[in-house]
Amino acid sequence: MLISAFVLACSVMTIVGGKETDNFIKYAEFNVTADALQKAVSYDVSSQSEDSKLNYIEILSYLGAKYGGDFSKYKQSDMDNICEKLKDGKTIAELTKDMKYYTYYYNVYTAVLSGMVGNFEEEQSDGSIKQDYGVRWFSPIAKTFPYSHYDDFGAKRTFGYTRPHLGHDLMSAVGTPVIAVESGKVECLGWNRYGGWRIGIRSLDNKRYWYYAHLRQNRPYAENLKEGDTVTAGDVIGYVGRTGYSDTENINGITESHLHIGLELVFDESQKESDNEIWVDMYALIGTLEQHKSAVLRNSETKSLKDSIPLKKLVDNAKNSEKQLYLRCFH
Repeated sequence: MLISAFVLACSVMTIVGGKETDNFIKYAEFNVTADALQKAVSYDVSSQSEDSKLNYIEILSYLGAKYGGDFSKYKQSDMDNICEKLKDGKTIAELTKDMKYYTYYYNVYTAVLSGMVGNFEEEQSDGSIKQDYGVRWFSPIAKTFPYSHYDDFGAKRTFGYTRPHLGHDLMSAVGTPVIAVESGKVECLGWNRYGGWRIGIRSLDNKRYWYYAHLRQNRPYAENLKEGDTVTAGDVIGYVGRTGYSDTENINGITESHLHIGLELVFDESQKESDNEIWVDMYALIGTLEQHKSAVLRNSETKSLKDSIPLKKLVDNAKNSEKQLYLRCFH
């Protein structure tokens, strides 16, 4: 199940990173093009009915090692070639045994993309549940609500101090429901002088920290949402606003309403709130999820966070929910 917005071929995702240590990845480079990501996911999904099942992250990691991370060298024939070898019975270990940096690319690409594709349950119009496999992350903007965005990662920001913009601004009207892109635990909730009312959600594998900021004045969050809660991909978690750029809580210091969304990779907890943070350029990823939106219910029968019911519910490994939750917040 693929998203038509993958055709944003000019879009690439990159990551900036910080200080090197011997114990964890300090600089993560991810320049996979939308075309390559689309095709790898397509191979993965279509192979689930076959004897030899393919993995989109392994495919991309092989090509990353082959190209030295430079996907401007990408050729469709290269992906077709490795997939044919895997279908013929070769293992990824055999194909990468002489690739010095395959493990590095696999670790980086897993940190960015793990969980985007997999098993899920989809609610049907008659209320029944269908088991399926495919893309299971959601657009951060709810279905039927318009928004616009552009590639503004790294743009200059000057409030407080001069710094790069480590995220993307999705321009949308005040009150637009904000959706959890993937399932995770609410790690951070409250006011920040830069982000206003914001939410930080850690993925269940602890690799990704999703940062949603500038939420609505007075009622920024979904009802009853609190730190420590587990949210499901597709849940409404808050509402678009223009709060922030103020030391005083609940101030609309932003001139235009929008959602700031950021994605931080965490290879080690010491990277959080430090000079070693790694933030992802998500322009192509947001475009990828454009057509994958959560439907919002607006009646007294709404469940979960009392605002939405996901079209798809992730089927996650239960043991992931038992991992330690670090209650830290990005400032």
